[in-house]
Amino acid sequence: MKIAIIGQGGHSKVIRDVIRAMEGAEIVGCLDDKFKTEFYHEQVFYGPVNSAIRFANDFPEVKFIVAVGNNQVRKQIVDCLGLPSTFYTTLIHPTAHISPHTSIGPGSVVMPCAVVNSDARVGAHAIINTCAVVEHDSDIEDFVHISPNATLTGNVTVREGAQVGASATIIPGMEIGKWAIVGAGATVINHIPANCTAVGVPAIVKMKEVTGGV
Repeated sequence: MKIAIIGQGGHSKVIRDVIRAMEGAEIVGCLDDKFKTEFYHEQVFYGPVNSAIRFANDFPEVKFIVAVGNNQVRKQIVDCLGLPSTFYTTLIHPTAHISPHTSIGPGSVVMPCAVVNSDARVGAHAIINTCAVVEHDSDIEDFVHISPNATLTGNVTVREGAQVGASATIIPGMEIGKWAIVGAGATVINHIPANCTAVGVPAIVKMKEVTGGV
């Protein structure tokens, strides 16, 4: 599989390691707006983000991954490019455990030692980070980020663009609203509304956005 990485920040370093660990995967493009011109170096294409459209037309066998950890920025890039979902790949590290009875959408990444269990669903352009656990029957919508060591204990719904912080725990049946943030180490025992930040044990809503998410 030939893959072009969009984004060259810290998150892209981890994405590169995932690709290197996958048998038959090869990085053939690196796109970021820090590159002002298009050029090749050691047989890898470099250029600004909007080069993806021409690159996709010239090399239809190449698949893309948006390697940006910020959920809103990742969505903005995907929306701006307007590429069909078939142009994006799904990356799963070989050490991750993925139930055969689950689905993971295009553009999503499952990091080392993460778990996605039976009848869970992961949408498009989501991140299931290192050692995160998404238990049975959970529903992870598009552009969500489940941070390292976070645990969703079953039948948990995480709406579009939300982020569950590192080592947070969500008890069964809870819902995290769109573009909400659950702080690191929090324990969620109640539904979390959209566009807010919840922290603590148990998690309490500390801040709510007036304008909402993307």
